[in-house]
Amino acid sequence: MFSRSKTSTPDGVTPVGDSPDEVTAASDATSGGAPKKGRPTPKRNVAQAANKRPLVPDDRKAARKAQREKSRIDRERSYQAMQTGDEKYMPAKDKGPVRRYVRDFVDARWNLGEFFLPVAFIFLFATFFTQQYPQLSIVVMLGLYGFLFLTIIDAWLMWRSLKKRLTAKFGEVQRGLLMYTITRAYQLRRSRLPKPMSKKRGSYPE
Repeated sequence: MFSRSKTSTPDGVTPVGDSPDEVTAASDATSGGAPKKGRPTPKRNVAQAANKRPLVPDDRKAARKAQREKSRIDRERSYQAMQTGDEKYMPAKDKGPVRRYVRDFVDARWNLGEFFLPVAFIFLFATFFTQQYPQLSIVVMLGLYGFLFLTIIDAWLMWRSLKKRLTAKFGEVQRGLLMYTITRAYQLRRSRLPKPMSKKRGSYPE
């Protein structure tokens, strides 16, 4: 007569003595619904702001110092590679069997271009003593230009021979090799980088 009220659940089971809240929670668990979170869902802009990371490090001074140190190590490693011939750490412009072949060929011959800077310095120094003698000064300058012309002819003959060798060995001549060859030929042999692998001239690559 004075019994508690009974509430039916979706599956037909009638729990006895449960409060309405308990019955609702049980009904949600039975139907597979997830329990409510203990905190409200953050807004979209708040969630995006939390996931963002600064692109610039906080300590810029330390970052610059680390970058300088890394650059210094890379330069030293590259310089050491050009001294020993290790192509792994050489600059990209010096890597590859074709570039190595060009260097070995240039280093094997006597090039007039490698003496141009010393000779030009001597001729320019001589002009200071011939300023009072215009005719002699003209002769000195003509001698300098004449030597320059000879270096150009020698460089052309060198490139002509090298181009035939490159075509026969590699099948083609890469772009930029002419300037690479001329630039090396006009440098003093002992100051060339990468360093010549053969100490003596005449050792032409096969």
